[in-house]
Amino acid sequence: MDTSPISTQLTGRQQKLMQKAKELEATFLAEMLAYSGLGEQQGAFAGGQGEAQFSSFLRQEQARLMVESGGIGLAELIFNSMARSESDAT
Repeated sequence: MDTSPISTQLTGRQQKLMQKAKELEATFLAEMLAYSGLGEQQGAFAGGQGEAQFSSFLRQEQARLMVESGGIGLAELIFNSMARSESDAT
């Protein structure tokens, strides 16, 4: 039984689809982190306007690392859907 990750068994076109699916999952997770209030500081130690401007970069990187560590499985669902749609179109 082959237990290697799905992304190591893909062709060139499929790898591109998987990368796009991972980017979409990371964007979704970054938005969810923003709504959860992750990293927001209040009071005298809050970063003010500078923190507000750059916190999205931190959340995006945290989300990307979450996806690279396995994520929540959304990327595989998106990939399977895109691959199925692509095969149906041909």
